[in-house]
Order: sequence, then structure tokens, then C-alpha cells
Amino acid sequence: MKQRPSFPARLDSGKPQVAPKTLLGATRVVAAPSSRVKPVTLVSPTGVGLESSTIRARMVKKLAEQGIQDAVVLDAMNRVERHRFVDSALVNQAYEDTSLPIGLGQTISKPNVVARMIALLREAPGLQGEPLLGRVLEIGTGCGYQAAVLACVAREVYSIERLRGLHDKARENLRTLRLPNLHVIFGDGMVGYAQGAPYSAIISAAGGESVPQAWIDQLAMGGRLVAPTHTSTGQQALVVIDKTPQGLQQTLLEAVNFVPLKSGIA
Repeated sequence: MKQRPSFPARLDSGKPQVAPKTLLGATRVVAAPSSRVKPVTLVSPTGVGLESSTIRARMVKKLAEQGIQDAVVLDAMNRVERHRFVDSALVNQAYEDTSLPIGLGQTISKPNVVARMIALLREAPGLQGEPLLGRVLEIGTGCGYQAAVLACVAREVYSIERLRGLHDKARENLRTLRLPNLHVIFGDGMVGYAQGAPYSAIISAAGGESVPQAWIDQLAMGGRLVAPTHTSTGQQALVVIDKTPQGLQQTLLEAVNFVPLKSGIA
């Protein structure tokens, strides 16, 4: 059995977490999916000026009103502090439902888009009511925000970024959160990350003319891929691809606007 790659600077382990069922109602304990893998507890750094809990709760309430009903996803969005992943000049906009620049021509996705795509991953037929996603591959780490949210809803996350400057920024942003199940990789996302495959879920934060074959090859049977892709009209739309014994099942959803998918590293 091949050795799984380790995060170059593995973070401290946390304790099992409690996931609220709803923001306003009762709570339930989500048991660890196995004796070896436990849900992570996100550890917030201290000493940061912005007290965001009330604003963040308001953002999550709005997400629920916009149609995001997955309690696990809403809980993760409520716990990950988005203002820690944007430049200080943009902190006051961190919890607005808008994309923001993060440097090198890239953006942090709107909260609604992040929540929507992760919720779609969790709706995969192969998930069979499991409390957590299995092993996830994220294409495009960016500033690390979506990777942090994924780490709260998955057993293991591999996130790959092709731009060295963003990779380094994401590692710095994520380091104090102590997410032991998150691996941040510098590399070409177009070819995926075969060392961690197969993945029960793949998510992309960049859109290309088509979905790379490498991603399909690295997707586990029963797994789901969610990514932006170009349609016949030249616009971008979300595509959901399920890998089944009968073949690939593809569903085209709403229009989106992501940065272009590129190959190579820089």
C-alpha cells in the first residue's frame, strides 16, 4: 500500500468537534467516521482586531435564506473566519457576498458560491448519508479560505495551487488554524494530484474549456466533481460530474464567473 504524502509543515491536531444541526435550533454530535479519522476542531488565533462572530452569523443566516440548507456546510461557514484570508484593506468587506481580490490576478470566491459548491459535493449519491466527505482534491488553493471550509467537512483535503505567491500566502493563513487533515501543495492543478488519489470529491476554483481528464481519472468510483466550465455559448457554468459504474453523469447548472484555469506553475 502506497504511503500518503504528508503536509510539508503539518499542523497541530485538534479535538473532535460538535456540528450544529441548524443555526437556530438544536445541536447534534457528529461522530467520527472511523476510529482513525476524527472531525477537526478549528483553532482560531487570538489578538486579531476584528470581532466577527456576529457579522459571520449574519452572513450564514443570509446563506440559509439564499437556499443553502446543509447544516454541516453552514456550520463550517460559520466557524471559518473569512476576514483572516483577505488583505487588511478589505477586512470590512470580508462577510459581504462578493468576491474579493487576493493578489496575482486571483480572487476569493463569494461565500454563497463556496457554500453552494461544497453543498453540491455533499449531495453526491455515493456519500450515502455520511457525516463527512472522504478524501477531497481542491484545484486552486488561492488564499486558503475554501480549503479551510473543506477541512471542516471532509476527512482529508489535498489543495493544490500553481502560483507560488498564493501558495505561500495560503500556508501562512492556514498555519495557525491547526487543521491536521489539510495538505497544501504547490503544483500544476491541471494534472491533479495523483499521489493522493482516488478522491471521493474534486472541486475547482478555476474554469477551463473542459474538465481535464486527469481529474476524471483521479475521481473515485461513486465520487463527484464540481467545477466551472465553459458552455457552448462561451460563458461559464457550474458542472457536476458523477462517476458511476454506468459511466459519467454530467449535470450543467447555473452561470458562474471564475478565473480561468491555467496549466503550469509560476
